[in-house]
Amino acid sequence: MSLFHAVVWADHHSAQILQFDATQVLEKQVKSHVHYTRQHGSKVRSEHEFFSDVCDALVGIAQVLVAGSHTVQADFRHYVEKHRPNVAKQIVDWQTLDHPTPNELVALARRYFSTHAAMATPMKAD
Repeated sequence: MSLFHAVVWADHHSAQILQFDATQVLEKQVKSHVHYTRQHGSKVRSEHEFFSDVCDALVGIAQVLVAGSHTVQADFRHYVEKHRPNVAKQIVDWQTLDHPTPNELVALARRYFSTHAAMATPMKAD
């Protein structure tokens, strides 16, 4: 299924990706990797693997709205800008939200994309 828009809600443990159009929603879940090692930097490596998996799940989606806590947004934004600039170009905005339901996420994203599409459409002169 090829859908043009998606909304992602993420924390540091999982990401919920909802691709949608006017009539359908496709949901994907991405879980973080947990590595129990004493090696320095294993937490950063696990986070990078998680963010990489989220980016991989966004392949083929033209416009993505990212939601989550301010902290996870800052970490994910830093990751995509540094390691996945192609995904950074797909992200149209960042929204701070605390644990919305899938229906709330899709409603938010539909409002966002319809409002911004209307603003991007030039008005006709009468």
